[in-house]
Amino acid sequence: MVVQAYLFFDGRCEEALGFYQRALGAELEMMMRFKEGPQPSSPGMVPPGSEDKVMHASFRIGDTTVMASDGRCLGKPNFQGFALSITAADEAQADRTFAALADGGQVQMPLGKTFFSPRFGMLTDRFGVSWMVIVRA
Repeated sequence: MVVQAYLFFDGRCEEALGFYQRALGAELEMMMRFKEGPQPSSPGMVPPGSEDKVMHASFRIGDTTVMASDGRCLGKPNFQGFALSITAADEAQADRTFAALADGGQVQMPLGKTFFSPRFGMLTDRFGVSWMVIVRA
């Protein structure tokens, strides 16, 4: 069994994919726009004018595959009740990763030493996705 995160950016998916490519070195595995689907969308599923938005994308961050979409393209992404966690190889990588994700976002807990890690911090990126960055103790 495999569990994977599927993020709905509600109209900002392509922008988010570019950000994660720059910030995390994410590799885009595939992307399909609504207009490229093998069959027409069900009525009401895609607002008019959203044909160029992302119906489905898959990208890799390190060894993890994350999936994403523009969803219903309503312009109101809502990422609550979860966070994505990145385990960095060392403190320098944690510092770079945290700074890159925090660009345009909001830091909840600055990256620093804790009783369980030499580096740990929490932030919400510019798209509203919550992240935790940690180095194993």
